[in-house]
Amino acid sequence: QVQLVESGGGLVQAGGSLRLSCTASGFTLDDYRIGWFRRAPGKEREGVSCINSGGSTYYADSVKGRFTISKDNAKNTVYLQMNSLKPEDTAAYYCAADVWSVPDWNANYWGQGTQVTVSS
Repeated sequence: QVQLVESGGGLVQAGGSLRLSCTASGFTLDDYRIGWFRRAPGKEREGVSCINSGGSTYYADSVKGRFTISKDNAKNTVYLQMNSLKPEDTAAYYCAADVWSVPDWNANYWGQGTQVTVSS
């Protein structure tokens, strides 16, 4: 059974940093592309970043240069390091597995989400 458990969300001031973690079970990180999505109040879900089995990464333009995705295969965990946070980064962040980008960003497996709130 595929499970994804996120942690690391919270409240931070603008300019601060947070690191989100996503621990997977029921599969290994080599099996699927893993991604982070977010949904802000009143907005559509947005693909933020993803990493494939070979370590290639993708970032949305809105977070490029500020967020870094990485993975630790030994811990079966994917991380999203978020620096220089802005109020517009406030959202519920979701880890997902078996991510695809065509025609739209989506995934087959989802975590329960973790809230990130950035105060101005």
